[in-house]
Amino acid sequence: MSPRALALHPGRWGWALLAIYTFLFFVFVFAPIAVVVAVSFTAEQGVQFPFDGFSFQWYERLWQYRPFVDSLLTSLYLALASALAAIVVAIPAALYLGRSHGTLATAIASFLLAPIAIPALVIGMSLLYFLSAIGIGVSFTALLITHTIVSISYVTRTTLSVYRSVSHSLGEAAAVLGASPWRTFTNVTLPLIAPGIFAGSLFAILVSLDNLALSYFFGTANVTTLPVVMLSYMQNQFDPAIAAISTVQMAISIILLLIVEKTYGLRALTTQ
Repeated sequence: MSPRALALHPGRWGWALLAIYTFLFFVFVFAPIAVVVAVSFTAEQGVQFPFDGFSFQWYERLWQYRPFVDSLLTSLYLALASALAAIVVAIPAALYLGRSHGTLATAIASFLLAPIAIPALVIGMSLLYFLSAIGIGVSFTALLITHTIVSISYVTRTTLSVYRSVSHSLGEAAAVLGASPWRTFTNVTLPLIAPGIFAGSLFAILVSLDNLALSYFFGTANVTTLPVVMLSYMQNQFDPAIAAISTVQMAISIILLLIVEKTYGLRALTTQ
């Protein structure tokens, strides 16, 4: 195309610049991730890129280094347990706030965002003093309470958002037809808000698996989470085993997202 033709179509320059910007943005975001995954398969003894040789030795190192395996299992148990505990608290809260439109309900809904808005370091320090004062020292129980407090915010907000978009006439119709409150909830309300509960639980699990600031305060020598073990490992040595365990973490996150896609579809969760 001649320069004169391009001058007559300035919009094409805009689309070309947008395409270049989008490409560079994705390179900026995904290049570090790709390097981490690639380094996890290196045959070298140190972290360097590019590297020579291909090996699974660092994944074998993960199984040989028991703190990695034990802390990964602890993180998975903790993430699932805190998400389930958050669901128990979040569903009644979302149902109450979804039916209320007063100042108090608005204040409570805003307050539920506090664990997200306040720095995790501040929450961890505060809960450390509070739980110690009531006799709960550093333990798995303390970890569970702390992670549940943060998880409640995610589950409540997503469930509340979906519940407010649901017509209350559906529940009223079920009641008119003779359904009990419990049957109305289990057969009508719960299936409608399930995508919000599922999405909030997913966010809670992902945040819990990657939470370092809170876990750092409450872990013990025998019970601690994977991010804390990774930090401790890097303080003493830095080899491609860190890249391998990071790749495993990313794989877990991708699997969770695939489960969501197969169950509800990511588009369904983002259009509520």
